[in-house]
Amino acid sequence: MSENKYDYQYITGKDTTTGFSWPPAILGSSANDKEPSGIHTVNDGGGAAIDNYLERITGPNGNETTTLFQRVNYDVQVTQTPYQINNIKENPGELYITYWMKTDDISLTGKDIWRAIWEYKTKNYATYKDGFRMIAFMATDIRGTPYWQFQGDIGPRQPVWRIENYDIPLITDEWFKVEYYLKWSDGPDGYASMKINGHLIGEHHGQTTSKSDPLDFIMLTQVYGNNYPMYQWVDDIEIWDGIPK
Repeated sequence: MSENKYDYQYITGKDTTTGFSWPPAILGSSANDKEPSGIHTVNDGGGAAIDNYLERITGPNGNETTTLFQRVNYDVQVTQTPYQINNIKENPGELYITYWMKTDDISLTGKDIWRAIWEYKTKNYATYKDGFRMIAFMATDIRGTPYWQFQGDIGPRQPVWRIENYDIPLITDEWFKVEYYLKWSDGPDGYASMKINGHLIGEHHGQTTSKSDPLDFIMLTQVYGNNYPMYQWVDDIEIWDGIPK
């Protein structure tokens, strides 16, 4: 992992297992971009609020593996550390993302706790009227009951659709597989789904953007919430232009 530049840390080089190189080159994004894809260290307090590094640990299949470890130690001001795919120039027809993830067992204890784990935004999302975001959460409600949340919105307090799943238990301190799939559309033929360990958390039939706003960036992994410290490991990331057969 290379040094900070423009508030980013970069993973570079070829994966010896798959042969693919980092950063990922998808949807027009390239390693040659002025600000290539990488870990965006947002408001890290001069460095102390965030830790990111590659760590060798026992992976989801019981074998030793190199994982991406990410931690937010405390909040400075909306402190977060996503792996961000930048400079996207093409909207996907279909997009499928999957990886294994393991979180800490302390940040999701208590009432009204949330942590975002994945999201994407379109170019005009910051206007909170002309763009779109899709986002996934692990959370607890005001009674302290845990649940998964999957939603599309035009602003943080303006959901277009929202799914809360209390039936599939939250998983902490052990590996679980996440899957996100979408068909890009501004209309009713769009589709989005989220699965955990093969179980459907939620699906949406309808728009996956708003006002035809193009995709801007994908937060492939995200560490952002309201209880600290929070940390996670990620392994075996796959990105496809459709559900693999």
